[in-house]
Amino acid sequence: MSKLTPPLPKFLRPAPPRPGEDNGAGHNGDAAPSRGEKLREDATEKTAQVVGWLDERSNLSPLLRANLYRKVPKGTNWFYTLGSATLFAFVSQAVTGVFLAMYYEPDTARAYESAAYITNEVFLGELVRGMHKWGSTVMIILIFLHLARTFLFGAYKYPREIQWIIGVVLLVLTLAMGLTGYLLPFDQRSFWATTVAVNLNASAPIIGPYLADFMRGGAEFGAASLSRFYALHMLLIPGLIAALIGAHLYLVAKLGTTAPPWLKPEKKSLNSEGI
Repeated sequence: MSKLTPPLPKFLRPAPPRPGEDNGAGHNGDAAPSRGEKLREDATEKTAQVVGWLDERSNLSPLLRANLYRKVPKGTNWFYTLGSATLFAFVSQAVTGVFLAMYYEPDTARAYESAAYITNEVFLGELVRGMHKWGSTVMIILIFLHLARTFLFGAYKYPREIQWIIGVVLLVLTLAMGLTGYLLPFDQRSFWATTVAVNLNASAPIIGPYLADFMRGGAEFGAASLSRFYALHMLLIPGLIAALIGAHLYLVAKLGTTAPPWLKPEKKSLNSEGI
């Protein structure tokens, strides 16, 4: 008994030919396909079989259709790309951060030398470090603009309150990401700027002193502080940001996007309702 080939997902099934189009068999429908067409057909069939095999076992086609074929409200403009731009900035920070971590040494005696080595000696190191440095500023600006657009468009209201809360938490984590990364070169400017920032946090009521001691790893800045900031910057905060971005995207796909506030909803007439 021959094994049945799993059916193709709907979004991979070829569209039927339009009237008057050549269907790959010549004008009369009896010409043999060329060698190039035959190779393309074989490659398409094998690719479809692999995708069908994966879809049969993972059932990803409904998820892909839900994300790729979503309804977009009228009046959507460039303001709606701020969220995607912020996501792209985070991905850029993650990729460049991985390459920088390959050469950086989180040690008080070697941190500055390793940062200088990346800038002056590593191939394209100055470019990658510059992308990471200025990319953090760009990401903070973009997430501020994205939250401002959400607030001005009223997209934080029911039923999207959880999305708004996640966005605010992401803003705080992004600022924490910038603070923890600023100390890593461990030069005079980054050392004293971080000292001032931590002292400002220490002035907060009740939890301020405990938070400052946790960030410093003790009463003063030292080797424990640099290791702690490096661990927060490379592991804890990026993991939280990635998890919250996943939850945020899930809610966006589930609830959709809101129309601009200047577009009024269309009122149905009595005739349209059949009354």
